[in-house]
Amino acid sequence: MSQTIIKSGLGIVVIALSCVVTIITGLSMSAICTNGVVRGGGAYYLISRSLGPEFGGSIGLIFAFANAVAVAMYVVGFSETVVDLLKEHNVLMVDETNDIRIIGVITVVLLLGISVAGMEWEAKAQIVLLVILLAAIVNVFVGTFIPPTADKKSKGVFNYDANIFLENFAPDFRGEESFFSVFSIFFPAATGILAGANISGDLKDPQAAIPKGTLLAILITGVTYLGVALCVSASVVRDATGNFTDLITPGVPCEGSAVAACELGYNFSSCAVENCVFGAMNSFQVMTLVSGFGPLIIAGTFSATLSSALASLVSAPKVFQALCKDNIYKALHFFAKGYGKNDEPIRGYILTFIISVAFILIGNLNTIAPIISNFFLASYALINFSCFHASYAKSPGWRPAYRYYNMWLSLLGAVLCCAVMFVINWWAALLTYAIEILLYIYVTVKKPDVNWGSSTQAVTFVSAVSNALSLVGVEDHVKNFRPQILVLTGAARTRPALLDLAHSLSKNYGLCLTCEVFVGPRVEALPEMNAGMEKNQQWLKKNKRKAFFTAVACDKFREGAETLLQATGLGRMKPNTLMVGFKRNWKTAGSEAVLSYVGVLHDAFDFEYGTLILRMNQGLDVSHIVEAEEEMLKSAKEQQALESDFPSNGVKAKGLFRKSRKSSQQVLTTRVSVCGPPPPQVAKMNEKLLQASAQFKTKQPKGTLDVWWLFDDGGLTLLLPYILTTRKKWKDCKMRIFIAGQPGRSELDKQEMKSLLEKFRIKCTDIIVIDDIHVKPRNESLKKLEDMIEPFRLHERTKDSTQVETMRKTQPWKITDDELDEFEEKTNLQVRLNELLQENSKQANLIVVSMPIARKESISDFLYMAWLDILTKDLPPTMLIRGNHKSVLTFYS
Repeated sequence: MSQTIIKSGLGIVVIALSCVVTIITGLSMSAICTNGVVRGGGAYYLISRSLGPEFGGSIGLIFAFANAVAVAMYVVGFSETVVDLLKEHNVLMVDETNDIRIIGVITVVLLLGISVAGMEWEAKAQIVLLVILLAAIVNVFVGTFIPPTADKKSKGVFNYDANIFLENFAPDFRGEESFFSVFSIFFPAATGILAGANISGDLKDPQAAIPKGTLLAILITGVTYLGVALCVSASVVRDATGNFTDLITPGVPCEGSAVAACELGYNFSSCAVENCVFGAMNSFQVMTLVSGFGPLIIAGTFSATLSSALASLVSAPKVFQALCKDNIYKALHFFAKGYGKNDEPIRGYILTFIISVAFILIGNLNTIAPIISNFFLASYALINFSCFHASYAKSPGWRPAYRYYNMWLSLLGAVLCCAVMFVINWWAALLTYAIEILLYIYVTVKKPDVNWGSSTQAVTFVSAVSNALSLVGVEDHVKNFRPQILVLTGAARTRPALLDLAHSLSKNYGLCLTCEVFVGPRVEALPEMNAGMEKNQQWLKKNKRKAFFTAVACDKFREGAETLLQATGLGRMKPNTLMVGFKRNWKTAGSEAVLSYVGVLHDAFDFEYGTLILRMNQGLDVSHIVEAEEEMLKSAKEQQALESDFPSNGVKAKGLFRKSRKSSQQVLTTRVSVCGPPPPQVAKMNEKLLQASAQFKTKQPKGTLDVWWLFDDGGLTLLLPYILTTRKKWKDCKMRIFIAGQPGRSELDKQEMKSLLEKFRIKCTDIIVIDDIHVKPRNESLKKLEDMIEPFRLHERTKDSTQVETMRKTQPWKITDDELDEFEEKTNLQVRLNELLQENSKQANLIVVSMPIARKESISDFLYMAWLDILTKDLPPTMLIRGNHKSVLTFYS
């Protein structure tokens, strides 16, 4: 089959197609190589640093394996030539196949010895082989001009003849061979273009050497392949008998495929009905016959195959070692270790040797070649795509010194490589893609801790900016409303329950930003804020919360929150809903803290935010537990460091080290005493708090999600619970809706609500009408409220006017008797609602209630906090929701 390529016009196409693929890949590789320092790893390094660890890790493993198998392919080619010589002299050891295996294994052992000896020995061996190869190539061209002997003529070898060339120009595929099967055999001869890149770590100046050497090698080899093909196809006929007596006999017809030979006096027409062993289509030793000195061609064949095998044997371990050093596949880190001053990958050499021997035992070049072709083409495709992707991303970091490339040409090269993979061998292509996809998924799931500034990251940024800008031209519409939640959590990890619920509400629907206000002088707050930014974002990523973290530093909490409400977001990607935790310590926090908290709620309404408040009986803040854990971990690390630094054999440290040890031990003792085990009661409370903090992270048990929709706020109070019911975690929770109704018309109110929900396409399991919502609450319930607000009342009616006036100036936040009278009905409503919630929703997994509104400067902040407190007191997790009265639900499609 390998002879067909040099005996047809399609052979020129095969060579040209191979050169096109390799030239485009060479240009792409040159661009990538000159965009920064190239370290060891060759194609793996180029692809991984460009496209990221997912693509790099998958193709790196395939490419290393391909080079290991290529060793087998080249050695089998060498062994076939040796076996042909043995067969010719009738000195076979066993049989052809087993002789190929024996010679192949022995050859690999010798090559392994040269490789392990070091790059110096490998370089010297390559120079010797190169000299022999060049002499053999020159020998071929010289031989075509030497007049052939009668023996050569009988075997189909003549001088240059136009008829021979024309006869050989048309294709003549035999058996099951085709253009692409021939291409798959030839293409591995063009895969050496990555040999220089594969030893990039050993090159003095890889940025200059790889582009120059690779492109020059492609040019020289392409011209050589084409020259040899044209010369031999113009001087050797396809079929010959090898008999001196097969001359033209007068009167005997001489036709068929041997017309050119007939004109030269030889009759090889018998080859049309018999199997001939000579001629370009039959003899694997045709190059030996064409050359001026036959044994030199055999030496050249040995040189070409051994040189390529040696290059692959060196490349595979080095690529594999670079992959293992990056620790993308932790199980393979064993092979990362190097030995000697050049960090030689001895373990990689042994693994490559084992793989090579396994494929040599196959002993069939035509079986190995298509697999190799697909593996190398996959690597070429990704190199081309890397260049295209980096150019497309338009990252400022993409500044290759090599300018003679084009991003669209690189994309064409990638597509061409993928297409050629399928036409060479469709099942091998599918297998290659399947392996690559599985490895890609594995690396993606494992998420190796590396950051190489890949073009994938750059394209993600470009896409995000482009999409954000495109949203600017999109007008708001009720159908496109998405809950984009700004969560005032403090440090992201300190209120996980609040964040988990916000994440469930916004995931796949909108945006979630968790925000922290660092209060204090800027000089003190800024370093703390800057140190916490990356830490909190990494915590969100590690715990798989799809949210962003941002922070501001301000002198006061309310100023910081106001800044976040106004400035957070980008274009249409701006929060429209504020979510905070309920301030459980409002009675002891002091007036300034309460005024600040309620002020943030007022600001949210002023800026047209929907507002959510989450209350849980155990509380939301686990910061003291997180800090204690971090402190204990830090202490444990210090203890471990101390134990490793100072042996326990009783030897005393001297001087500076002794003093340092004592200081560290004092610090450690202090920390351990501070972070020691808490009292049992505190530990039990902390345990309950931790359990509650993880409540919304896990799947919710069977139960109900009760929605108390008491005011029309635009529909946010209905939409958010509905979104929760679409989550897998909440699928076992049935949504019940409670509404306020008039006595005597409960059934009518229920039907109206049912009709409304059908129009909104919101499903619920039950609608309950509460027609006694305005009944006066029980005395014991009112007493709880009175006790709650007693410390914050002014009691102006029981004091003289001077005292009252003084108190109003010094304590303007206190609740007046007039205020209580004016808002008595609304106050009673909150108390009554708590009674109804206790009766109807005590067993709910989550309660959603319309949040009462406090008109600014008409209701004191402490009275408003009392409303929120008494409304949500002693209940399951409760979320107060108030929309900004802009519709988020619509009837229309």
